[in-house]
Amino acid sequence: MPAVTKEAHKDGDYFVDYEEKVFEDVKADEGEKALVTFHTVAFEGSIGLVNILNAIRLARKGYETSILLYGPGVTLGIQRGFPTLGDEAFPGHQNFAKNLNRFMEEGGKIYACRFALQALYGHGEPSLLPGITPIAPQDVLDCILLHKKDNAVIIDTWTV
Repeated sequence: MPAVTKEAHKDGDYFVDYEEKVFEDVKADEGEKALVTFHTVAFEGSIGLVNILNAIRLARKGYETSILLYGPGVTLGIQRGFPTLGDEAFPGHQNFAKNLNRFMEEGGKIYACRFALQALYGHGEPSLLPGITPIAPQDVLDCILLHKKDNAVIIDTWTV
């Protein structure tokens, strides 16, 4: 067997050039909008958290940004915790709540489908994080269509 002669990696090492940016840093023009939709289950993959972070970034770039939670996506906006609501039962347990709250604190709007909330996941409007606006199931399509009419940037998040 060949001998390994390199030192073990240690904290502070890096493997890639994280400072080089290939594309220009795009900022929104006055009045531009963005919509990030979520049809994904909380804790079933990384895309829920990644695109919440993308929504925060879009807002910071100047886009009037909204998040639409529908289908299993409403599970991202539900209050959780153990043993009581708000408690973090394990590291990262409150990632969705913390980042959705940050998004709203920075001016973002979040909408959650009432049908998915009650009919699919057995929750009521009081289960949502404060600040999330519950909407009728018919509003899901209209929210998307209105953003399309406004030529908004739309990021659809859909997992099966």
